[in-house]
Amino acid sequence: MAGILTEIQTVVWGVPLILLLLLTGLNFTVLLRGVQFRRLGTALWLALVERREPDGEGDISHFQALMTAMSATVGTANIVGVATAIGAGGPGALFWMWIAGLLGMATKYAEAVLGVRFRETDARGEKTGGPMYYLEHGLVGRRLGRVLAVAFAVFAAIAAFGIGNGVQSQAVADALNRSFGIRHWVSGLLTAAALAAVILGGIRSIGRVAGVLVPSMILAYGAAAAVVIVVNADRVPEAFRLIFDGAFGVRAAAGGALGYTVFQAIRFGVARGIYSNESGLGTGGIAAAAARTHEPVRQALVSMTQTFIDTIIVSTLTGVAILSTGAWRGGADGANMTQAAFETAFPGALGGAVVAVMLTLFAFSTMLGWSYYGERCLVYLAGERIIVPYRVLFVGIAGVAAVVKLDVVWMVSDILNALMAVPNLVGLLLLSGVVWRETRYYFERKE
Repeated sequence: MAGILTEIQTVVWGVPLILLLLLTGLNFTVLLRGVQFRRLGTALWLALVERREPDGEGDISHFQALMTAMSATVGTANIVGVATAIGAGGPGALFWMWIAGLLGMATKYAEAVLGVRFRETDARGEKTGGPMYYLEHGLVGRRLGRVLAVAFAVFAAIAAFGIGNGVQSQAVADALNRSFGIRHWVSGLLTAAALAAVILGGIRSIGRVAGVLVPSMILAYGAAAAVVIVVNADRVPEAFRLIFDGAFGVRAAAGGALGYTVFQAIRFGVARGIYSNESGLGTGGIAAAAARTHEPVRQALVSMTQTFIDTIIVSTLTGVAILSTGAWRGGADGANMTQAAFETAFPGALGGAVVAVMLTLFAFSTMLGWSYYGERCLVYLAGERIIVPYRVLFVGIAGVAAVVKLDVVWMVSDILNALMAVPNLVGLLLLSGVVWRETRYYFERKE
């Protein structure tokens, strides 16, 4: 089974999907005249300073919607995924993560525009939206739209229990057991209890917690990674040389001699970049739809900063820390590689403890965001009656997953992530005109 899933995983995350992801981002970059570059300052101001649109319709503020989306993306991929990309694709993979992030900002912008533009109000008075709604109601061919919408919702709902729950709970249990000797079943109970305290209150509760937890953990992790980089400051220029040389195969010593190729750098860099920031998967549109706003473009500007912060800032800090310390050459992989990098700056077991705590917080925040994504997809498929049973089941799986090996679940979830992206990307490309008109109309009024 594992062998079959590995083959499927290789196929679905192969060249066709990677090209589709990159070309979708490039399409919106060109169509919107580089909105992610021209409007980044405005977007960061709206996201981090203004934070809210007081008279807007919705359930949570701009900032809380952004932090909810970031709670699902700033996670284990920023610690484990970056290390995996470098380990499999060489230092050049980090460059292609940047490319995926910069183009992905335009894709995330488009997802948020459509998420707000086609959102609806459910029977409980809450705003709900995302690919399910803009695929069904936005596409001219309603039958095609319905098929794509249902496919997305099914793939995302199942993935929420795996990559958004069980895998994260196990990551928490493994990290706490390795660094502090806490038994897996204890971690499972604590994780389930903490999760229940947040998600049973719905999106408003998730938004409030994410609004505090996510920026705090990003600042804490950023500070720790900065210490590692400063301690190894003399090797930082060499780290960037390795990145650019490996990205284009300029020096065999940086890539080919170690078994890496430019294709591997592109493949693993883009795949792990998308896995980290989720641009193109459609989840950003679900979080954006809950924001209090009258303007799809205003929320889209806020939403695209998530990809910038996640990939260009947080993942870069991890990557430079790994490369500047030489941890990528030590034979470790995944979280162990990042841990090895941090141990060069923090004495004794402190480096490992820092990574374990950050991994725990990142994994828990991922569970919060994905709990909402899965809920919205199931509401689309089955209605509001599914909400309470879903939340209880989600909490239960978090507790059980801490003591069960989930290697196969990880691979299935990774496959589902790819399958989620396909209907979403097709819909985004077909709805490019809607995104362009909304953007033009907004900036014509503002300017």
